[in-house]
Amino acid sequence: MDSRIMIVDDETMIREAVKILLQSEGLDIIAASGGEECLDRLRAGFRGVILMDIMMPVMDGWDTIRRIVEQGLYEGNIVVMLTAMDAPGEKMEGLQEYVTDYVTKPFDTNSLLDSLHYYLSLLPTDGDRL
Repeated sequence: MDSRIMIVDDETMIREAVKILLQSEGLDIIAASGGEECLDRLRAGFRGVILMDIMMPVMDGWDTIRRIVEQGLYEGNIVVMLTAMDAPGEKMEGLQEYVTDYVTKPFDTNSLLDSLHYYLSLLPTDGDRL
């Protein structure tokens, strides 16, 4: 099965905890340690749900989303912010249409899983892709 969920977070513990949680539910996940690695995975063909942290060094989540859009890598993806920030802040200006959901850490596990299953159901399957 192709990976359909990507967690983008600079904190190893967060990436691993989310990965273990989602894999225990039978979901396939890959991890990226920051914005540049996320972009590399998108260029390599990843399409699915992207769980994006905001506060990351070098390139934060908002800058990563801007680059995703600028480089034409948004189509076929659903972006969900998964962050410790209670409010999006000014950097979200102009990106609202590209962010499907905003989940704050700590998050309710069941709610996150329900949301992910729903978002995955919206994505095309391999048979739907041209």
